[in-house]
Amino acid sequence: MLRSSPLVVILLWCAGLGAAAQFSKISLVFADLEAFYTGGRASPLFGFILSIISFLGIVFGLTAGLIVARVGFRKMLIAGLVLGAIIALIEATLPALPIMMGLRLVEGASHLIITVAAPTLIAQISAARFVPLAMTLWSTFFGVAYALTAWFGEPLVAAYGIPSIFYAHAIWMIAIAAILWLVLPKVEDTNPAPIKNLLRQHVTVYTNPSTSAPAFAWLCYTLTFVSLLAVLPPFIDESVRILTVGLMPLAGIATSMTLGVFLLRFVSSVTVVIVGFASAAFVMILFAFAPANPILCVALFATLGLVQGANFAAIPALNVSATDRAHANGAVAQMGNLGNTFGTPIVLGMISVMGFSGIVVFALIAYALGIAAHVILARQRA
Repeated sequence: MLRSSPLVVILLWCAGLGAAAQFSKISLVFADLEAFYTGGRASPLFGFILSIISFLGIVFGLTAGLIVARVGFRKMLIAGLVLGAIIALIEATLPALPIMMGLRLVEGASHLIITVAAPTLIAQISAARFVPLAMTLWSTFFGVAYALTAWFGEPLVAAYGIPSIFYAHAIWMIAIAAILWLVLPKVEDTNPAPIKNLLRQHVTVYTNPSTSAPAFAWLCYTLTFVSLLAVLPPFIDESVRILTVGLMPLAGIATSMTLGVFLLRFVSSVTVVIVGFASAAFVMILFAFAPANPILCVALFATLGLVQGANFAAIPALNVSATDRAHANGAVAQMGNLGNTFGTPIVLGMISVMGFSGIVVFALIAYALGIAAHVILARQRA
């Protein structure tokens, strides 16, 4: 039986890749699915096949943290992976669109469980000195999953058709579930909070400066991350657009795993998040003088990499018990889904009124609020 915690951490990260693939697999075949279901006719409602998975995260993100802490991290993680595998197998049959939409909604439950339980377990099983590195690794799961889906998914679908990506996802999820069932140690809280009066528990978590700080900062991060990936490319010079767009998320991963990990050895995770937001704000100010400059686009996402890794590292740094960490991860999931869902519509509205300046103003407000959230809540903890 595998006992090395670094290898178990990597396996838990692989579970995160499976959760992120619940988004990336649909992005990969979105046009093909639209043609299959709508006959090639553009339908705004069809866009929900990608985003509907976020609905449960917005409504039940923190609730998932409460349930996972109560039922058990190991048990819930494996259940989430198995549920995800079953759904992927059914999706591979390409059922009628209402059924597919329903499956995607239920898949949101699998996604939530994994993204709450896995990072909580990573923080629990890692040696204290390696927790910042482990949490920074966890923070890369979304970007890495999208890259792997593009590299391996495109040739797979080209050779075997749309269902193949769903079958591959199901195999990944069930394989990781089986391995984790064999090797994952039982790590539970000795006194988890009872699940009752959910509204009061939401208030408790979001008014606690330790459990809420990573969530509020993550909202400010996700408001801009996905939206800027969507709205910046049309403004970038066409001759370097593809290269720039490919480098943007990779720059964030590279920064978080190098400079971010280095800084976490000397200063607190909250400080690194604030530095990341401040650096991103500085780059946005430079955009006012050089709109959509490719180098600045890559630099922006490089600075956001500091926020990406350090904000996840802040969860175990600010919260000692497994239950509090699960609650914080649930709140992060809830705020992250909220930011991903509403960031793009907000910035598009600002662009329609202000042009490219709307992007700059939108991002500066978000990053200022991210800094303010951590500074104010740090003072409350002090």
